[in-house]
Parts: sequence; C-alpha cells; structure tokens
Amino acid sequence: MFGIILSLVLLMYLAYRGISVLILAPVLSLLAAALSGGAPILATYTQIFMEALGGYVIRFFPLFLLGAIFGKLMEVSGSARVIAEWIITKVGQGQAALAVVLACAVLTYGGVSLFVVAFAVYPIAASLFARAGNPKRFVPAAIALGSFTFTMTALPGTPAIQNAIPAPYFGTDAFAAPVLGLLAAGIMFGGGMLWLNWRISTAVRAGQGYGEQDQYVAEAMAPPSDAPKIGPAPALAFLPIVVVILLNLILSRFVFPVMDFSYLADETYGGITIDDVRGIWAIIAALTAAILTIIAVNFVSLRENLNDTVTKGVNGSFLPIFNTASEVGYGTVIASLPAFVIIKNGVTGIMPEYPLVSLAIAVNVLAGITGSASGGLSIALEALGPTYVAMAEAVNLSPQLLHRVAAISSGGFDCLPHNGAVITLFAITGLTHRKSYPDLFVVAVVVPICALITIIILGSMFGTIV
Repeated sequence: MFGIILSLVLLMYLAYRGISVLILAPVLSLLAAALSGGAPILATYTQIFMEALGGYVIRFFPLFLLGAIFGKLMEVSGSARVIAEWIITKVGQGQAALAVVLACAVLTYGGVSLFVVAFAVYPIAASLFARAGNPKRFVPAAIALGSFTFTMTALPGTPAIQNAIPAPYFGTDAFAAPVLGLLAAGIMFGGGMLWLNWRISTAVRAGQGYGEQDQYVAEAMAPPSDAPKIGPAPALAFLPIVVVILLNLILSRFVFPVMDFSYLADETYGGITIDDVRGIWAIIAALTAAILTIIAVNFVSLRENLNDTVTKGVNGSFLPIFNTASEVGYGTVIASLPAFVIIKNGVTGIMPEYPLVSLAIAVNVLAGITGSASGGLSIALEALGPTYVAMAEAVNLSPQLLHRVAAISSGGFDCLPHNGAVITLFAITGLTHRKSYPDLFVVAVVVPICALITIIILGSMFGTIV
C-alpha cells in the first residue's frame, strides 16, 4: 500500500510542477510495482502498462483525432470566433460572463476541443471584460464553466470523450439518461452563473476594475474597426455543430438499433454486440460529417491551407490521447497490484446497496489523483466497470443512469490545481492560481459535485426513470 500511496503523491506533485505524464506514468507505476511486493519491472511495463495504453488508443483514438481536426478547422476558418461574437451581440456586452460561458458552451457541445475553445474565446472574453469594467481574474472561471462542466459531462449527446468512455462498459450511447443529464446541466450552469455574477458585482461595487494593463484594455477602449473579418456567416458557422449533435442522435438512437449487426458476434470483429460500439460509432460518424461540412462551407478560405490545417489538427491529437492513455496504463498497473484489492473493496464496500454513490466516489477520487477527467474515468471503469454493472442489476438500476453518473463524476475533482487543462488555461490568460483558482474551483468542482449529489439522490429513488 505504501508504494501505491507514494506513487500517487509523486504523480500529483510532479504533474503540478509541469513534468510530462508520458514520463511520470510509466516511471511511477513501476515504482509502485517495485515497492508492492517486487513485481517484475520489465514484464509489468510491457505486458500490463503498454497493453493498457495500447488498448485505450485503439478504442478512442478516432475520437481524439476527429475532434482535434474539427476543432482546428473551426478555429482556422473563423467559425469559432464568429459563433462567439454572435452570441455576445445577442446577449449584450453588459452580460460579459454570460456571453463568455454561452460561447464556450456552444463550441464545446458542438465537439470543439476545450483547449481550442480557450484559445479562440479568450481574446474576445478579455476585451469584453475590459470594456465592461469587470475584473480579469474572473475570465478563467467563465471559460471553465462553459467548457469544463455541463457541456463536457452532463448534456445529453455531447461528443466529449468523457461522455463516450462509459458507453462500451454499460452498452449505452452519448444520450444516456437525458432527463437527469439536463437537470445536472441546469444546476451546473445556474449555480455557476449565480456565483460568477455575485462575485463580479461585488468586485465592481467595491471599485475594482479590469485590473490588468494588457493589450485588451487598449482594444476595449479603441473605436470599433471597420476592417472585414474572415469567417462564414453565423448560420454557416453553426451548421457543423448542428450536424454533430443531430447526426449523433439519429445514428445512435434510430439508425444503428434497427440495422443488422449480427456479424459483430464473429470473433473476427471482437465477438461483441452493437451496444458495445454504437455510442462511439455514432460520434465518429457525426464528427466526420461535421468535418466535411465545415470544409464544404469554408472551402474557398480553407483550400490554400487545408492540408496544413488538417495536419496541425492531426498532430494536436497525439499529445492528449497519449497523456490520457499513459494515465490509464498507470491505473491498470496499480489495479494489478495485490494492495489494490484493499482499495477496490473499500470503494465498492461504501454503501454497496447504493452503487451510484460508490461509482461517484471511485471516479472522483481517481480523476482527482490523476488530474484528468478522462484518465480517472477510464481507470475506474477498466478496473471496476463490471462490478458496478452487477451491483446496478442487483438493485434494478438502469445502465443509462450508471453512464450519466460516471460521466458527471469525472468532471468534479478532476479540476484540482494540478489538472492540465487548468494549468493551460492560466497560461493562456496570463493569470495565476492565487488570483483566479478559488472562483474556478467553485464553478468547476463545487457546483458540479452539488449537481452530482442531486442526480444520485433522484437516480436512487427513480432508478428506472432517467
């Protein structure tokens, strides 16, 4: 047990210090193995760590690849900027935080990577906050609320990887438990906005302004430019996002269930059923169609640099998936150690008659330890997925409810200070943990946990109605 605890502490600390998880995950998993009974180092590395890493890449690489290409095309075509600016004009500059949250939410719900969203929306958000006289330190919390919370884990149909990971384990799709998903999303959005608006209004009443002398202050004070901006009309900018959402729904709920996939039972195709893959297949098809749509809509502006843009998207997919896959490899090594049985029994033994509680604790703890929603979720389900399915069947809980609780749980403690997305967001905005993390913690950790508790209570009461 000492080896596991030591490796976990070192993983959190060294990741926070900026050391790549591609180095940390294998080294620290092998350290845990060596200190936990002298497991063979090379065999553990090649036969457990690398097998788990490779399995994750095989299962989810298409989602990372297509999502990165789609996000890059949205960015380069100007579609992301057009959507953000259109939302701001409709909401009004007096509602700076709401405009930023909605812009981020629309983009992430449409399949754009949260990293791309942060880069695309931040300049607009900073100028908007400066023009409204709102403190800049609240910008990261606004971006996080729109990108890291309800559109990542709660809204039915979101193509985020966190919403796709539970599908193969529970035989579900991205629209699992839509009623409770919408309720959780409403709590996250409403609670987060109440906090942000209260904090901003309190700061403004205290005489606090934007507070940073950067380029966005000058841009906010400058007269509007008449220079034309590259980008499609708003309707065309939104079109690829509509394609992602609608096609995902149509394929997963209406097309795939009525098609003949009996050939999947053949060992050549893994000896599976359509329920094992329809959630992922639907997202793959939807993102592919959206990519073709955005190219067709913006072909004139994209054609000269299309190959370069797609290549950058492809390259941008490698680091995120291998970071996450390395964390899954780390978790699989930990799960293979004898001491993990104690942890497993401890987690699953917490209120076993309420598997949703146990599942939520397991995913939150592992997401917090790894600093990754997708990494923690994958580790938990790889090690404990079948256990929770059996526990749910014993108390007549719907697999869809397991899916939604697992996904929402991944978006709780993942946003602790060592989370990679949090660190990247502060780097983009030029702010620090000391200035901006407390508000980000509330909207991205505290409020989602409150939403999770709510749906667990309702789900336990009405397990077959989701």
